Amino acid sequence: MKKTYVLLFDGYADWEIGFALAELRRMGNVPVVGVGLSDAPVLSMGGLKVQPGRRLSDIAIDDILLFILPGGMLWEQSYPKEEIHSFLQNLDERKIPTAAICAATTVLAKAGLLQNRKHTSNSLKYLRDHVPGYTSQDHYIEALAVTDGHITTASGLGSIDFTMKIMEALRIATPDMRALWYRAFKYGEFPEELAQGENA
Repeated sequence: MKKTYVLLFDGYADWEIGFALAELRRMGNVPVVGVGLSDAPVLSMGGLKVQPGRRLSDIAIDDILLFILPGGMLWEQSYPKEEIHSFLQNLDERKIPTAAICAATTVLAKAGLLQNRKHTSNSLKYLRDHVPGYTSQDHYIEALAVTDGHITTASGLGSIDFTMKIMEALRIATPDMRALWYRAFKYGEFPEELAQGENA
């Protein structure tokens, strides 16, 4: 069974991917594996010490259902560009679903995955400031999350929308169930349909 892999590193923004990981497992019954740049445990931005299950270099491409890049200060500093960009370009060539949120959107841009593709980020200015030579402004969308083909991008403020786009892309749950989920977590609207089902 193919799996979702999520890249974990010191300072990764744990809350940005929390909804997505939970619903992939809960509603989609999709295995989730944490991936590290090394075998060492990492400390999330929220202070959770996590042991990645695999190294990025050890992942079999054909085993990937979805690859997730969370945000974090790492992307605004120095990171192993050659390894990560090459990996992402390989995913892109094979049209494997890839999702990035917040600062991680800059990595997709630097790897060339946002060329001629609708996308979003924390803001257009943010991409311009953090991606030298960024020229994809004509494809930038002012939205909390955007999916174009197999690539999903999101603002750091859009974790709910990010999750929804991922569920749509992977066809997790029915459209009606996804809509119920979105209303509940985005707007706090308790789904009456579920309440009636529980009382039936």
